[in-house]
Amino acid sequence: MNKVFAVIRREFIERVRTKAFILSTFGLPLLMVAIMVLPILMMSGSDRTIRLAVVDATGEGDAGVGSRIVAGLERPTIKKGTLPRYAVSRVTPGGTVEATRDSLILETGGDSPDRLDGVLVLPAGTLVDGATEYYGTNAGSLETMGDLQQLVSGVVVSTRLEDAGVDPAVLTRAMKQASMRTIKVSDGKLTGESGTASFFLAYVMGFVLYMAVLLFGQQTMLSVIEEKNSRIMEILASSLRPFQMLMGKVLGVGAVGILQIGIWGGTIYLLGRNRGRIASLFNLPADAMAQLPIPTLPTDLLIVFMVYFALGFLVFGAIYAAVGAMVNSTQEAQQAATGVTMLIVVGFFGMFAVIKDPNGSVGSVMSLIPFTAPFVMPVRWSMTSVPVSELAMSIAAMIAGLMLVVWVAGKIYRTGILMYGKKPSLREVFRWVRS
Repeated sequence: MNKVFAVIRREFIERVRTKAFILSTFGLPLLMVAIMVLPILMMSGSDRTIRLAVVDATGEGDAGVGSRIVAGLERPTIKKGTLPRYAVSRVTPGGTVEATRDSLILETGGDSPDRLDGVLVLPAGTLVDGATEYYGTNAGSLETMGDLQQLVSGVVVSTRLEDAGVDPAVLTRAMKQASMRTIKVSDGKLTGESGTASFFLAYVMGFVLYMAVLLFGQQTMLSVIEEKNSRIMEILASSLRPFQMLMGKVLGVGAVGILQIGIWGGTIYLLGRNRGRIASLFNLPADAMAQLPIPTLPTDLLIVFMVYFALGFLVFGAIYAAVGAMVNSTQEAQQAATGVTMLIVVGFFGMFAVIKDPNGSVGSVMSLIPFTAPFVMPVRWSMTSVPVSELAMSIAAMIAGLMLVVWVAGKIYRTGILMYGKKPSLREVFRWVRS
C-alpha cells in the first residue's frame, strides 16, 4: 500500500506545483468575483449628464410633439435622483434644418465644458412616420442610444394616442404583460431559489464536470504514454505491480482534479451565501447583487457533485490509463481515445435532456449508467427532488461499474505497459483481458 501512496504523491505533487495549475485554480475564483462585481461597478460609476441640442422642426409650437419630447428628456435622473440624465436645449430652426443642424454639430465634442454630446433632429414628419436623426460623439453606445430611442418613441406614441382620443395611461395598463416568478420546490418545501438560478447552476455543473473529466483523463493517458516511451515503466515494473501503478496514477491525478474542483465549488458556495458582505465590501447596492443569476450552492448538492466527480473520474481515468498503455504515441492515443471521448460527450448531452425534464425517464435511466451518471445525477439533484433510494442505486451502479472498469483496465494495463511497436488490435486486447 505504501508503494501506491508513493505513486499518488508523485503524480499529485508534479501537477499542483505547475504554474498552469495555480493560475487556473485560483484565477477562476477571482474571475467569478470580477463577474459579480465589475458590471455593477461599471454601471453605477459611469453615468453622467448628457448635453443635447434638440432641433425641433415639427412646427407645432409649445404644444406639439417636439416640446413633449424635450419635456420627456428632462425627466430622467441619475445618481439616485441628484443629477438630470439629459441637459436639453431646444432650438427652433431660423433657416433650414440642415444649416441649424450643421452649426450645432460644430459645437459637439472637443474639450470645452459647454460642448454638446449630441444633436437630436426632429423633422416635420416626426409625429407621422416617427423618423428622427441623432448626431453625437456617443452614437456608438448601444445602451445610450437604446434609452434615447425608447424615450422618444414613447412620447411619439403617446401623442398619437391623445390625438386619436385614446388615453395613453389606459392603453399602457391594458398592454402590460403578465410576469411569472419561478421558485424551486424540493420535497414539498420552498427552497427560495429561482428557476433561472437552478438552470444556471445545472448548466455550469454539467459543463465543469465535462471539461474536468475530459482534461484530467487525457492527462492520465498522456502521462502513461510519456513514461512508457521513456522506459521508466520498465524500472517501475520491477518494484511495483501493474495494478499498483494504475491505481496510483489514476488516484494521484484524480486527487488533483478533486482539489481544483473543490476550490471552485467552494468559491461558488461562499459567493452565493455572502452576497450582502461582498456588496458592502465594494460599496454596492445589495439589491443589485441579489438580482445576479448566481445561485446559492446547497451543502448537499456540493457533496453530491464531489462524489460523482470522484467516481466519474476514477471510471474514465482508468479507461484513459488503459488506452495510454495500449499505444506508443500521442497520435495513436488520439485515435484510440475517440470512443472514450464519445462516451463523455453522450453523458454531457444527456444533461440537456435532464434540464428539459428532470423527472423524465431519460434522466432516470442515464442516472443508473456508470458512464453517464456523473454528468446526469448532479444536474438532476440540483433541479428536482431525487429520492434518496434512487441516489443510492445510482451510486451503487457507479461503484459496480468502477470495479468492472478497473478490473478490465488492470488486465490491459498489465500487458500493455511493456508492449512496444505495433498498436494492438481489438482481438489482441480481448486476449489480454482473458489471460
